[in-house]
Amino acid sequence: MAREAAILLGPDDPAPFAIDNAEGRSPFLLVGDHAGAAIPAALGDLGLKSADRARHITVDIGVREFGRELARLLDAPFIHQTYSRLVIDCNRDPGHEDAIVIQSDGTSITGNGALDDAARQARIAAIHTPYHAAISAMLDARQAAGTETILLSLHSFTPKLDGFIRPWHVGVLHWLGRTDCAMAMVAQLQGDRTICVGDNAPYRMDATDYTAPFHAFPRNLRYAEIEIRQDLISDHGGQVHWAGKIQKAATSAWR
Repeated sequence: MAREAAILLGPDDPAPFAIDNAEGRSPFLLVGDHAGAAIPAALGDLGLKSADRARHITVDIGVREFGRELARLLDAPFIHQTYSRLVIDCNRDPGHEDAIVIQSDGTSITGNGALDDAARQARIAAIHTPYHAAISAMLDARQAAGTETILLSLHSFTPKLDGFIRPWHVGVLHWLGRTDCAMAMVAQLQGDRTICVGDNAPYRMDATDYTAPFHAFPRNLRYAEIEIRQDLISDHGGQVHWAGKIQKAATSAWR
């Protein structure tokens, strides 16, 4: 796999993940599967127009900055993906076809068409594998140190999809395993009557998700996937505001 990774990423390409506040001492570990928008130089622009590279199909808008602020408030590490979900989706099983899509929300991703196995393996080796290895390594280190961990996976969603206006401000996703923290966060957020809170909405966590099932389920960790509507965290003020709301809900759920 190392050879495939070397073929894809050049010396001027960024590392496949970044960690903010790595020494954070709270029980929370934050991850951002779709926080980055980079594309390896070897892949050009994947056939995308510049406007498409700024859309939700490329990156979870606002999540990187929101995650950094939440990491500060919670004193939690934040591991986030550097590369675009269109290069490879780190919240999908790397062996599934939908890990590298050829179309997203009506836009053709021509640079992803007709990939052979070697090209797919290069993306897995260079981006998907090291990102999840970094999460696993931090979980291992925290377990060895006797540190409790609650995994929070941070995402954002577009206000409108396929003509449907999404009314939710925030959603909390969960599925199997230790759902108690997620359910407590739902209850805490629903106590604020000024916002519309989705319980497994706008998406329902299921077998198509990868990060929480892969890391939290086998370790019996409490977890939640947080989805915030993108227009609410597209600027600094919104990112700070929502980091405060999620910090309050997460801390209450933990206690």
